[in-house]
Amino acid sequence: MWLKLFFLLLYFIVLFMLARVFEAVVWCESGMFASQLVDPVTLSYKKLKTILECRGLGYSGLAEKKDVSELVEKSGELTQGELYSAIKKEKEQTEAGDASTTHFSGEMHFYELVEDTKDGIWLVQVIAQDREALLSHSNWGKMVQKVSQFGIRTGTFNCSNDYRSCIKRGWQRSTLIMSVPQTSASKGKVMLKEYNGRRIETEHIFRWMTSHVAHRIKTLRHSEQLVEEWRSDPAHPVKMFLFARLSQPPAFFSSLSVKFTGRIEFIFVDVRHWDNYSSLSEIDVSQSPAYILKMPEGIYRYGNSTGEFLSLAAMDTFLRSVQPEVNDMFVLSLVLINLLAWMDLFITQGATVKRFVVLIRTLGTYNSILLVSWLPVLALLQMPYLDTLYSYSLKLLRYADTTTLASLVRADWTFYSSHPALFLSTYLAHGLLVDYFEKKRRCGIRSQEDSTTNLEWLASLWDWYTSYLLHPIASLQDPSDHSDWEDDPNFLFQRLAFPDLWLRPLVNMDYINALPTWRFRAVGQDNSSHSDTESREQMDSPPADPRRPPHTDRALMDGCLTLEGVANHQQSDWSVWPCDMLQCSECVVCLENFGSEELLMGLPCGHAFHQQCIVVWLAAGRHCCPVCRWPSYKKKQHRAAQSSSTENTLQD
Repeated sequence: MWLKLFFLLLYFIVLFMLARVFEAVVWCESGMFASQLVDPVTLSYKKLKTILECRGLGYSGLAEKKDVSELVEKSGELTQGELYSAIKKEKEQTEAGDASTTHFSGEMHFYELVEDTKDGIWLVQVIAQDREALLSHSNWGKMVQKVSQFGIRTGTFNCSNDYRSCIKRGWQRSTLIMSVPQTSASKGKVMLKEYNGRRIETEHIFRWMTSHVAHRIKTLRHSEQLVEEWRSDPAHPVKMFLFARLSQPPAFFSSLSVKFTGRIEFIFVDVRHWDNYSSLSEIDVSQSPAYILKMPEGIYRYGNSTGEFLSLAAMDTFLRSVQPEVNDMFVLSLVLINLLAWMDLFITQGATVKRFVVLIRTLGTYNSILLVSWLPVLALLQMPYLDTLYSYSLKLLRYADTTTLASLVRADWTFYSSHPALFLSTYLAHGLLVDYFEKKRRCGIRSQEDSTTNLEWLASLWDWYTSYLLHPIASLQDPSDHSDWEDDPNFLFQRLAFPDLWLRPLVNMDYINALPTWRFRAVGQDNSSHSDTESREQMDSPPADPRRPPHTDRALMDGCLTLEGVANHQQSDWSVWPCDMLQCSECVVCLENFGSEELLMGLPCGHAFHQQCIVVWLAAGRHCCPVCRWPSYKKKQHRAAQSSSTENTLQD
């Protein structure tokens, strides 16, 4: 877990440094930064229109380039980064078309999305029965492109699908309907407005929409109103002010007032005919336009830091970081926890199938823990006596989010979210580097499991699954049950047909109490160091002679020292050993020799270990022998016969 956290933090640092490298490359090639100001007079008429459309300002009737550039200056300063993002977004919207349009199937569908949601703006084209639409297909596509960049959702309602609903609402002719939340409270009433204009050009319809949305924002035109609104208000501690010489605020500013309903109050100050400029200087507003966020901690001038463009996406990211809601925190935690889980794909070593199986398990585990962890958090946030803690948390967050470092992080977030291919490629490259260094780190301690192929690992996984699914617990308790039912494929289907037989855990830890235990008794004991030396010589000796009895080779393959190996260590009183146990003098779990009067425990396969060592091994969920991997809860037949034949061979 900590290793994955380290690699994920390292990846974020790499992304931060990579963004700075990109800025340096752009500066070397063009001599400009993204935060560098642009003079609107130097831009073409087409680029000026693109900027105005991105900000949501109408330019119909402005035929001269000079008038258009003045309108851009009145709405706010223009930077190189905003110009680049506006041109890029225009290209993306042209390729997208009207794919985001919703087609309502009837009254309930319309009510559920438009009237009951109450947290967004909708533009719906109503097509009367047996009539043509108000906007043609091409004009409707242009309208969708224009309004979608401000978070306005679009849809079409064909009265042929639900004629009775159209009669009830008075939609006798093809028209346009706009829905806007009526109040400034969260989840307030929704107001439906019908377009009654004679002109059906895209620009006129958009101006009609923005004028209705702008009515939701409180507009100040006198100094007394500004003094009143500038005072601290416990009901609205965070306020966003726009000081500009405009008739109405830009569309992106009005759309944000709908998205942050109940969290941030948006106020537009029209300074075209201001009566008292000293009131502006008192609150440190020396120029217009100015976007000022007023908080209990002080004021913050939006647009002076890196990445703070005058667009819906940039200001939305800024306001979400300053005044987040619970859903924002949940989405952020969900993204981080999944990025953390995907690190397992590169940290895990071994077969490819094994990596993906571990990844799926990690994804399920982490997401389940995340969802379960959020339930008590949501319950605590509903308690009124935690409001003070919540307000202090927001205060600390606002202090952190108004720093220069926070602005750089927001700019990088906006950059990588607009270039998902770059984000995914850097994550993949980072993961491959992590995989490479993990292989180097584990080179000296690489286990046999890491070198298995896909088929071998799948075979071992299937053996493990069938072992836990099919082998009964009672096999250890009932020695008379020697049936080979697990070899019958019909039992698997019978087992799956009755979930009660396999949903319960099959490996009960109670079987450990039934395993045989005894104490190791040494008849005579030689010098321990001399014994260890002889043991190592014996293990390093050349391959066995072909004339050696076969039972000796089998004992060495089982990982234990039989009577022939014990002779050089110490003589044991084998009479206390169970008859079906292989005689050995070493525990393969701790790799220590058995000492006199130490408590031993045997498994059904016949291998013996220290009682404490094997209990810890089995309690960890490894219900198999450390030597031969035989299930520790299943009887192994004919062990006694094999032991007796071994003793007879030794005696011969």
